[in-house]
Amino acid sequence: MKNIWAYPADVGYQGQEPLTGFTVETPDGTLGQVERQMNEPGRQHLVVDTSVWVFGKSLLVPAGIVHSVDTAAKTVTVTHARDKIKAAPRFAFDSQTAEVGYLTEVGKYYAALGQPAAL
Repeated sequence: MKNIWAYPADVGYQGQEPLTGFTVETPDGTLGQVERQMNEPGRQHLVVDTSVWVFGKSLLVPAGIVHSVDTAAKTVTVTHARDKIKAAPRFAFDSQTAEVGYLTEVGKYYAALGQPAAL
């Protein structure tokens, strides 16, 4: 199993520049905008504001599901559809990003989804 908490090597992005404000795209549309990101090894993830389609909700998106980063277009494309990401363990507050139990739960959820067939 790949590391869900690290950007895939083929993405060509390892946390070099901030992604805050980038639009996050899924195979079926826009997910939202990157509010914050964590680049600590073993815990790399994005916190995405989804107010464009789910009023007032943020989601934690592990770096391992990032498919591509386009710095010129300011977009991050992820591998899974919006409904799969929306069904992930609920992100309610920032301190959860430091909670081992929460991160384990999120990691298990995405590992169980596996890789989508194609983008």
